[in-house]
Amino acid sequence: IDWSWAGGQIRKRWTRFLLMIFFTDVSCGQIVYSVNEESDRGTAVGNLAKDFNIPGHELESRRFHIARYFEVNPKTGVLFVVDRIDREELCLDALKCSLNLEAIAHNPLSLHSVEINILDVNDNLPLFPVRDHSINIFENGFPGDRFPLPLARDADAGGNGLKSYKLNANEHFSLDVQNNGDRSVSAELVLQKALDREKQPVIQLLLTAIDGGKPQRTGTLQIIVTVLDTNDNNPVFPQTVYKVSVKENIPHGTRIMSLNATDIDEGVNGEIVYSFVEHGNVKSLDMFSINSETGEINIKGNIDYEESAAIEIRVQAKDKDKGHFPRSTHCKVLVEVIDVNDNAPDISVTSTNTVREDAKIGTAIASIVVSDRDGGKNGDVNCHIEGSTSFKLQSSYKNYYSLVVDGPLDRETVSQYNVTIKATDEGTPPLSVAKIITVDVSDVNDNAPRFSDSQLNVFFKESNPVGSHILTVFAFDADAQENAQVTYSLMNSNNKEVLTNPIVSINSATGDIYSVQIFDYEDVKTFHFRVQATDSGVPPLSSNVTVNLFIFDMNDNSPQILPPYSDPGSVNTERISYFVEAGYFVAKIRAVDADSGYNALLSYHIAESKENNLFRIGSSTGEIRTRRRMSDNDLRIHPLVILVSDSGDPSLSSTVSMDVAVVESTGEVRTQFKERPKKDNSFSVLNLYLVIAIVSVSVIFLVSLLILIAIKCHRTDGTLNRYDASMITAHPDGSWSYSKSTQQYDVCFSSDTLKSDVVVFPSPCAFAEADGISVNGADTFKRNQTLPMTEKVRINVEICLKLLASIWSVYLNLSIL
Repeated sequence: IDWSWAGGQIRKRWTRFLLMIFFTDVSCGQIVYSVNEESDRGTAVGNLAKDFNIPGHELESRRFHIARYFEVNPKTGVLFVVDRIDREELCLDALKCSLNLEAIAHNPLSLHSVEINILDVNDNLPLFPVRDHSINIFENGFPGDRFPLPLARDADAGGNGLKSYKLNANEHFSLDVQNNGDRSVSAELVLQKALDREKQPVIQLLLTAIDGGKPQRTGTLQIIVTVLDTNDNNPVFPQTVYKVSVKENIPHGTRIMSLNATDIDEGVNGEIVYSFVEHGNVKSLDMFSINSETGEINIKGNIDYEESAAIEIRVQAKDKDKGHFPRSTHCKVLVEVIDVNDNAPDISVTSTNTVREDAKIGTAIASIVVSDRDGGKNGDVNCHIEGSTSFKLQSSYKNYYSLVVDGPLDRETVSQYNVTIKATDEGTPPLSVAKIITVDVSDVNDNAPRFSDSQLNVFFKESNPVGSHILTVFAFDADAQENAQVTYSLMNSNNKEVLTNPIVSINSATGDIYSVQIFDYEDVKTFHFRVQATDSGVPPLSSNVTVNLFIFDMNDNSPQILPPYSDPGSVNTERISYFVEAGYFVAKIRAVDADSGYNALLSYHIAESKENNLFRIGSSTGEIRTRRRMSDNDLRIHPLVILVSDSGDPSLSSTVSMDVAVVESTGEVRTQFKERPKKDNSFSVLNLYLVIAIVSVSVIFLVSLLILIAIKCHRTDGTLNRYDASMITAHPDGSWSYSKSTQQYDVCFSSDTLKSDVVVFPSPCAFAEADGISVNGADTFKRNQTLPMTEKVRINVEICLKLLASIWSVYLNLSIL
C-alpha cells in the first residue's frame, strides 16, 4: 500500500471540502456524532432536526443538504450513512479521525456545523513491507547482539493498531519489542546464544505482528538468519535517536546534521558506509541525501510543513568487511519541520451577485470562507473590506463571514458595486490576498415617470385634418426594465377617469397626440387636457402633465359686407351733384371678417373700370370720395365694383357693386335721404327725452372712463403678458384698433360726421405674431413678457386718451343725429 500517496489524496480532498463550504448563515454551536467506519448504508448517525431544534413540519421545506457520505431524512431529520466510509483513506495515520461537515438548510438559508468522529474498525491486517527478511550474523556474535527487524504497518488506529510482535520458539534468538512513544512499535532480534555456523548455517524464524483489535489480526514475516564468520563487531552510533529542526522551504543542499558511528574493528572491518533504510514513509527519503563516507545528511527535495510537520529517517551504518559479510547498526533521525509563512490566505466566495435596492440593513448577500495552509500565527487570518461601501463583513463562525448590507442602496445612483475583500495573516512578514465581489443592485419600482414640465403649451392651426399630429409627450422613468416601461393615457381634469368624449387621441406607447376632429377657431379658441404616464411596475406609479392647446386662426372666412349695401334685393345707387368739389364724400362701405388678427384686417379697393378715374376709396376706411371736379366728358352714371380683401395668406375677398349717378341739382341729391322734419320752435316732449338720454349716456361714459383711468394707473402688477396686455394700433387713414387679451376691437370714423359710424368687431389673437408668438402647431408660445412700470403707465394713459377721443366723437355724432 502506497501510504504516502493515500495521505496526499486525503489532504487534497479535505482541503477541497473545506473550501467548498459556503452559507448565508452559520450557527455558532456544533453537534458531535460518532459512527464506525465501514458502516452499512442507512446506518443512523444522529437526529439533526432534534439537535438543532428545527420543527418537524419545516423539515421537508428546509431541504437539508450535507456533504458526501451522509444524507438527511427529509421527514424525520435523521442523519444516515449513504456511502462507504474508509477511515484509513480519510485520516491515514491520525489517531483521531473526524469530519467537520456543514449541514445546509434552505428557506431560509442557514448553515449548521456537524463534527462526525469516524471510529476505527479492525479491518486491516498488520503488513510488513517485504515477505521475507535476511539477516547475516557472524558466528562470533555475542549474546545480546541486536538486529533490527522491518516494521509492520497497520492502517488501523488506536486499539486496533499494531500492538506487539511475537517470534516463534527457538534456542538462539529472542524478540525485544520497543514502544518508542511516537506511535510506532519496533522489534529487534536479540541473540541469546552464540551461533555455530558449522552446526546450523541458516536459521529460519517467523515473526508475527499482532494488532489490538477484537478479534486480533496478525501478519507474518519470514526471517532468514545466515550465520557468518569473522568480523564480529558492529558499528555503534552514540545514540539511537537523533532529533533536528529545519525550516520549511530550506534551500537544496543545506546540511542539517552529520552522523558519526564507530567500529572497534580494524582495517576495512572498521570502515563504515552510511545509507538510508527504507521504511513505511518512502517519500521522506526523496527529501534528503546522505554522504556514504561522512554520514552528512543534506536537503535534497522540497520540505513543506503543510504536507508533513515531522519526518522520520532511518540510517544504517555498515562496515566494509570484504572477506565476510559486513556488519551494520541503525539509528533513527527525527526531523521537525518549522513552519514558515509561505502561504497567502485563500478567500472562497459564494455570492448571490444581486441585491434589491430596497434591501434592509443586515441582509446577507454572500458567504465567505477564509483559510490559510500555514499553522500557528501564520495561519491566523484577519479579513476586512477595503474602502467605503454600503456593505460590511459579519463574522459567523471561525473563518466564516457573511457579506451584509450596511447602508441604503439606490440603483438609480449606483447599479453595481465592486466590493474588495482583503485577508491578511499574522505571519512575519504578513501575507495577504484580495478578492473582488461584484454585487449587482436589482431595480425596485420606486420612481414615478417624470415629465419635463408640469404644463405644456402648444399652438395648433384650425381646420387641420382629423388625425393630424399635435405633439409628442415624453415622461422619463429612472427605473429599469418593466419598471421603466411607460404607457400614456388621457385624463379628465379630476385625473380619475379616462376622457369619455375625447377631442384628441394618444398613442399609449409613444405618447404621440393626434386630433380626432377638425378644430374651428371661431368655436373653440383654447382648451386643455391632462396626460397621465404610468409605468409597468408593481405597484404601478404615475404622474401627469397638463397640455394647454391654443387654436391658431387660419384665414377661412371671407369678408362680409354690412348693410345697407348687403340687403337682399336692394339696388346700390348713390347720387351726387355735378358741382361737388374734389374729396366729396359719396358713400362708406362697411364689412367685417369672422377671422382674427391679420386675417381680419380688411382693405378696400375699387375695381377700376374704363374711363373711371373720378372716384377713390379709403383702403382702411371704405369711404368713397371724388378725386376731382366733374367735367362735361364724364358719364352721368358711374358703375363701381368695390373689392373688400382681408390680409390673410392666401387673401380672401368679397365684392359689392354700386352705381353713382351724377345729377345737376342739389334737390335731387337730397331725395336719396329721408326728409328731415322741420324744426319746431316749441320744445316738444320728444326733445326733452332726447336731451335726458344724451346727458345720461355722457355721464355714464365719463364715470366709466374715470374709473378705468384710476384702475390702470394704480395697478401694481409689473408684468404684461400675452393675456392681459392692451394694444392700440393706429391706421394711416385716422382709424385705430384696440386689442384686449386675445380680442381686438376696431373703431372707424370718417371726416363726414353725417355719414360716420362706429364699427366694433372682435378679432382674437390679432397681435400674436406682433408679440413674437410662434404660430406653428407644435410650438410653445412666449409668456410673461415684462414691461417697465413707467412704460405701462404711458401706454395706459394713451389708451385712455384715445378712448376719450372716440367716446367724444360718438357723442358728437349722436348729438348731430
